[in-house]
Amino acid sequence: MNDLLINAKDMKKVILQSIRTLLIELGSSTKVELSQKLGISFPTISKFLSQMEDDGEVILAGMDDSSGGRRAKRYRYNPEFMLGLAIFLEKNETNYTVFNCLGELKDQGKIASLLMEDASNVTKHIEEIIEKHPKISSMAIGVPASVKDGQIIYIPNYEQFHHFDLKGYFEERFSIPVVVENDMNAAVLGYSNNNKIEHNPSLVYLYLGQNGPGAGIIVNGDVIRGNTFFSGEIAFVPQYDDRNFGDTLKRRTDLDKTNLQQEQEIDAISRMVVTFTAMLNPRTIIFHSDEVDESMLNQIVNRSATYIPTEHLPELTLSNWMQDYLYGLQSLALDLMVSGTSIHMDGEHE
Repeated sequence: MNDLLINAKDMKKVILQSIRTLLIELGSSTKVELSQKLGISFPTISKFLSQMEDDGEVILAGMDDSSGGRRAKRYRYNPEFMLGLAIFLEKNETNYTVFNCLGELKDQGKIASLLMEDASNVTKHIEEIIEKHPKISSMAIGVPASVKDGQIIYIPNYEQFHHFDLKGYFEERFSIPVVVENDMNAAVLGYSNNNKIEHNPSLVYLYLGQNGPGAGIIVNGDVIRGNTFFSGEIAFVPQYDDRNFGDTLKRRTDLDKTNLQQEQEIDAISRMVVTFTAMLNPRTIIFHSDEVDESMLNQIVNRSATYIPTEHLPELTLSNWMQDYLYGLQSLALDLMVSGTSIHMDGEHE
């Protein structure tokens, strides 16, 4: 009996998610169109739409022209029914955006960094945002850390978060679905989605970083997290006899950059480009436009070509890391928003 109840609840979630996704994709639809496209019986579609309309989740968009019989009602999804929150914790600041199910921005802001604090201080900030936007129904949190199933497993310099189940902590406190993602995984996902890259490309996002260098990797359209979710921790890659990639970049500062330091950085970054080229042969490697300019990009291309045949080098390009990061988190929160909340049917709440 319990298995039957679980299966029934799972089926309701699948049907609801399918209706939401299709309505958002199409803009509007009739019951007949939804039934035909989803392969779900007309009575079942009617039952769900009736409940969703009562809850304010769908809105009557008008009536279709009559073809001889009764005019069909046309429905559209209410984009303001649920909102999502994307928030990322960085060394220098904490940024967030609030958006509806169409991805339309409703609010954004930033405060001083919360990484030196603990989870309770992050909670207070999130509470303030949710108080302003009580319809927030999903949340994506980005961190400069290796993350496994919502738990931080490696985060240098911020020991209070090490081995901390951030996903479980916030889901318990806010009763909404939460996803926690590594900053670079979110950034490469955001870049791919924002640029509408098709045909399952292989991409690498290389960030020199406030907390040390990292990389986000997409291979054949899938974000690569690795066997122990440690993929992208490129600071550990050995490059010279006495130092790895992270050691080389430790010397860089915004105000003190001698020609020698810049040349060392160019060589180290070029070696990293060649490493990714030889191992993954990606189509594109992306750099943060605040860290690398066009002149440096050309130097990296030229230096990389001294280590590997030019015809195999990927396209090197610049993008806004912060925008890509937030867009990637937003994509993850939107997925949760559509799939992670379900309406009540027959007096049940799920």
